[in-house]
Amino acid sequence: MLLARSRIIHGGGCMRVASSMLLAGLLFVSGGCGPADPAVDYVPTATVREVMRSIVDPSANALWQSAVNVPQTDEAWTELHNRAIALVESTNLLLVPGRHAAKPGEKADNPDKERDPQEIEAMMAQDRAKYLDQIGGFRQVALTMLAAVEAKDEMAIQEAGDGLNGACENCHMVYWYRE
Repeated sequence: MLLARSRIIHGGGCMRVASSMLLAGLLFVSGGCGPADPAVDYVPTATVREVMRSIVDPSANALWQSAVNVPQTDEAWTELHNRAIALVESTNLLLVPGRHAAKPGEKADNPDKERDPQEIEAMMAQDRAKYLDQIGGFRQVALTMLAAVEAKDEMAIQEAGDGLNGACENCHMVYWYRE
Protein backbone atom coordinates (compact mmCIF):
# COMPACT_ATOMS: atom_id res chain seq x y z
CA MET A 1 0.00 0.00 0.00
CA LEU A 2 2.81 2.40 0.87
CA LEU A 3 4.47 1.70 -2.47
CA ALA A 4 1.18 2.30 -4.28
CA ARG A 5 0.71 5.64 -2.53
CA SER A 6 4.24 6.58 -3.38
CA ARG A 7 3.52 5.95 -7.07
CA ILE A 8 0.29 7.93 -6.92
CA ILE A 9 1.98 10.89 -5.26
CA HIS A 10 4.93 10.85 -7.60
CA GLY A 11 2.94 10.17 -10.72
CA GLY A 12 0.84 12.58 -12.74
CA GLY A 13 2.22 15.82 -11.23
CA CYS A 14 0.84 15.06 -7.79
CA MET A 15 4.20 15.71 -6.14
CA ARG A 16 3.37 19.41 -5.98
CA VAL A 17 0.02 18.64 -4.29
CA ALA A 18 1.70 16.31 -1.78
CA SER A 19 4.36 18.91 -1.02
CA SER A 20 1.68 21.55 -0.52
CA MET A 21 -0.26 19.27 1.80
CA LEU A 22 2.89 18.50 3.77
CA LEU A 23 3.70 22.21 4.06
CA ALA A 24 0.13 23.01 5.12
CA GLY A 25 0.30 20.28 7.76
CA LEU A 26 3.59 21.60 9.11
CA LEU A 27 2.24 25.14 9.21
CA PHE A 28 -0.85 23.94 11.06
CA VAL A 29 1.21 22.09 13.64
CA SER A 30 3.70 24.95 14.10
CA GLY A 31 1.06 27.66 14.38
CA GLY A 32 1.26 28.92 10.82
CA CYS A 33 2.98 31.90 9.35
CA GLY A 34 0.84 34.46 11.15
CA PRO A 35 2.38 37.51 12.73
CA ALA A 36 4.56 36.94 15.77
CA ASP A 37 3.39 38.22 19.13
CA PRO A 38 4.29 41.89 19.35
CA ALA A 39 7.24 42.73 21.54
CA VAL A 40 6.09 44.54 24.64
CA ASP A 41 8.54 46.25 26.92
CA TYR A 42 8.15 46.45 30.66
CA VAL A 43 7.13 49.97 31.53
CA PRO A 44 6.84 50.28 35.29
CA THR A 45 4.41 52.97 36.34
CA ALA A 46 4.23 52.50 40.08
CA THR A 47 7.28 52.76 42.31
CA VAL A 48 8.38 50.08 44.75
CA ARG A 49 6.92 52.26 47.50
CA GLU A 50 3.55 52.39 45.68
CA VAL A 51 3.51 48.63 45.03
CA MET A 52 4.21 48.10 48.73
CA ARG A 53 1.54 50.52 49.92
CA SER A 54 -1.19 49.56 47.46
CA ILE A 55 -0.71 45.79 47.10
CA VAL A 56 1.78 44.25 49.52
CA ASP A 57 0.82 46.02 52.76
CA PRO A 58 -2.98 45.59 52.49
CA SER A 59 -2.62 41.99 51.34
CA ALA A 60 -0.12 41.04 54.04
CA ASN A 61 -2.20 42.78 56.71
CA ALA A 62 -5.34 40.89 55.65
CA LEU A 63 -3.45 37.60 55.71
CA TRP A 64 -1.92 38.30 59.13
CA GLN A 65 -5.35 39.29 60.47
CA SER A 66 -6.82 36.03 59.22
CA ALA A 67 -4.67 34.17 61.73
CA VAL A 68 -6.60 36.02 64.45
CA ASN A 69 -9.97 36.37 62.73
CA VAL A 70 -10.34 33.17 60.75
CA PRO A 71 -12.67 33.53 57.75
CA GLN A 72 -16.13 32.13 58.49
CA THR A 73 -17.74 32.31 55.03
CA ASP A 74 -16.89 31.25 51.51
CA GLU A 75 -16.81 34.93 50.54
CA ALA A 76 -14.27 35.68 53.27
CA TRP A 77 -12.08 32.79 52.12
CA THR A 78 -12.33 34.03 48.54
CA GLU A 79 -11.22 37.50 49.63
CA LEU A 80 -8.30 35.97 51.53
CA HIS A 81 -7.38 33.93 48.46
CA ASN A 82 -7.44 37.11 46.36
CA ARG A 83 -5.10 38.78 48.86
CA ALA A 84 -2.72 35.81 48.71
CA ILE A 85 -2.74 35.93 44.89
CA ALA A 86 -2.03 39.68 45.00
CA LEU A 87 0.88 39.05 47.36
CA VAL A 88 2.40 36.39 45.10
CA GLU A 89 1.92 38.48 41.97
CA SER A 90 3.38 41.57 43.64
CA THR A 91 6.72 39.78 43.57
CA ASN A 92 6.58 39.83 39.77
CA LEU A 93 5.92 43.56 39.85
CA LEU A 94 8.94 44.08 42.10
CA LEU A 95 11.14 42.19 39.61
CA VAL A 96 10.37 44.49 36.68
CA PRO A 97 13.60 46.19 35.62
CA GLY A 98 13.69 49.96 35.87
CA ARG A 99 11.17 50.27 38.70
CA HIS A 100 12.16 53.18 40.93
CA ALA A 101 12.07 52.93 44.71
CA ALA A 102 10.00 56.12 44.98
CA LYS A 103 9.00 59.15 42.95
CA PRO A 104 11.70 61.75 42.35
CA GLY A 105 12.14 63.97 45.37
CA GLU A 106 10.22 61.73 47.78
CA LYS A 107 11.80 61.41 51.18
CA ALA A 108 11.73 58.76 53.87
CA ASP A 109 8.64 58.91 56.08
CA ASN A 110 10.85 58.65 59.17
CA PRO A 111 14.35 59.86 58.15
CA ASP A 112 15.84 59.07 61.59
CA LYS A 113 15.07 55.37 61.15
CA GLU A 114 14.61 54.89 57.40
CA ARG A 115 16.92 55.29 54.44
CA ASP A 116 16.17 57.88 51.81
CA PRO A 117 14.42 56.29 48.77
CA GLN A 118 17.27 57.38 46.46
CA GLU A 119 19.72 55.51 48.71
CA ILE A 120 17.49 52.43 48.65
CA GLU A 121 17.31 52.55 44.86
CA ALA A 122 21.08 52.88 44.58
CA MET A 123 21.53 49.86 46.86
CA MET A 124 19.07 47.79 44.80
CA ALA A 125 20.89 48.72 41.59
CA GLN A 126 24.37 48.20 43.02
CA ASP A 127 23.71 44.56 43.94
CA ARG A 128 20.73 43.55 41.81
CA ALA A 129 21.36 39.86 42.52
CA LYS A 130 20.93 40.46 46.24
CA TYR A 131 17.71 42.39 45.62
CA LEU A 132 16.39 39.61 43.36
CA ASP A 133 17.28 37.05 46.04
CA GLN A 134 15.24 39.01 48.60
CA ILE A 135 12.27 39.06 46.22
CA GLY A 136 12.70 35.32 45.61
CA GLY A 137 12.53 34.62 49.34
CA PHE A 138 9.42 36.78 49.63
CA ARG A 139 7.86 34.93 46.69
CA GLN A 140 8.46 31.52 48.28
CA VAL A 141 6.78 32.62 51.50
CA ALA A 142 3.88 34.16 49.56
CA LEU A 143 3.41 30.88 47.67
CA THR A 144 3.39 29.02 50.99
CA MET A 145 0.73 31.42 52.23
CA LEU A 146 -1.32 30.89 49.08
CA ALA A 147 -1.18 27.11 49.55
CA ALA A 148 -2.24 27.47 53.19
CA VAL A 149 -5.19 29.68 52.23
CA GLU A 150 -6.24 27.31 49.45
CA ALA A 151 -6.16 24.44 51.96
CA LYS A 152 -8.06 26.60 54.49
CA ASP A 153 -5.47 25.43 56.99
CA GLU A 154 -5.54 27.86 59.91
CA MET A 155 -2.29 26.58 61.47
CA ALA A 156 -0.45 26.72 58.14
CA ILE A 157 -1.73 30.27 57.58
CA GLN A 158 -0.35 31.29 60.97
CA GLU A 159 3.02 29.64 60.21
CA ALA A 160 3.12 31.24 56.77
CA GLY A 161 2.31 34.57 58.41
CA ASP A 162 5.41 34.19 60.59
CA GLY A 163 7.45 33.38 57.47
CA LEU A 164 5.95 36.36 55.68
CA ASN A 165 6.90 38.64 58.55
CA GLY A 166 10.45 37.27 58.44
CA ALA A 167 10.78 37.75 54.68
CA CYS A 168 9.54 41.33 54.93
CA GLU A 169 11.85 42.16 57.82
CA ASN A 170 14.85 40.54 56.11
CA CYS A 171 14.43 42.82 53.11
CA HIS A 172 13.68 45.88 55.22
CA MET A 173 16.81 45.27 57.31
CA VAL A 174 18.89 45.37 54.14
CA TYR A 175 17.23 48.24 52.27
CA TRP A 176 14.87 50.25 54.39
CA TYR A 177 16.03 50.60 57.98
CA ARG A 178 19.06 52.66 58.86
CA GLU A 179 21.74 50.72 60.66
